Amino acid sequence: MQCPKCRAEQSDHADICTACGLVFAKYYKHHPPAGEAPVRPARRGRRRAAGRVRELLLGAPPLGGAPVLALRVLLWCVLLLWGLRLMAAPVSSNAAGESLLHLVNLPFHEAGHVIFAPLGDFIGSLGGTLGQLLMPLICLLVLLLRTRDPFGASVCLWWFGENFLDIAPYVADARAGVLPLLGGNTGQTAPYGFHDWEYLLTETGLLHLDRALGQTSHLLGALLMLTALVWAALLLLRQWRVLDRG
Repeated sequence: MQCPKCRAEQSDHADICTACGLVFAKYYKHHPPAGEAPVRPARRGRRRAAGRVRELLLGAPPLGGAPVLALRVLLWCVLLLWGLRLMAAPVSSNAAGESLLHLVNLPFHEAGHVIFAPLGDFIGSLGGTLGQLLMPLICLLVLLLRTRDPFGASVCLWWFGENFLDIAPYVADARAGVLPLLGGNTGQTAPYGFHDWEYLLTETGLLHLDRALGQTSHLLGALLMLTALVWAALLLLRQWRVLDRG
């Protein structure tokens, strides 16, 4: 190899010219060899951004041996079967609201009312829904950005989507008011404002869209859950490949 600047003979693996001190990587960055197009700064920026997103979502090669992988696969199977059952159930069945996870979501729902109450009646009523959505979202961001655990983050994304399924029957019940509420009331027997979504949709003039909005919430939740399962599957495949090579 010859130095492109002084033409001095160099080793094929040299990084710096021994005669003139030219750094080959820097030179070829702006003067690519014949037949190669220069990489534009915008394209480099997009590649770097795509690389950072890929690293964030897929993470470093996961730690843990075959037992950790087996437990993760088992958890993925549980989430797949459980998720498919909830996604396939009609909104009117309130399958998510009668599942075990509803008991997990409920404290965050009620806490949301308390946290957002100082912002007024409307935001206070919406706060229950915000509370149960914010908790899995916060867990997702902490696991993804702080602890660098993308598999854990994918599970939280599944939980985030499940909350939309949990909310859907509540939204769709705004006019009918037959869904059992906390304390044994229903929307028909409780005072105005006790059924969050009856109050929210009435105040915004959207009460006639309650069933359509409930169905939209269900479909959005299903999409998020499926996305989470695909993300988790890619991570498990990557972990399996690392173990297989080892």
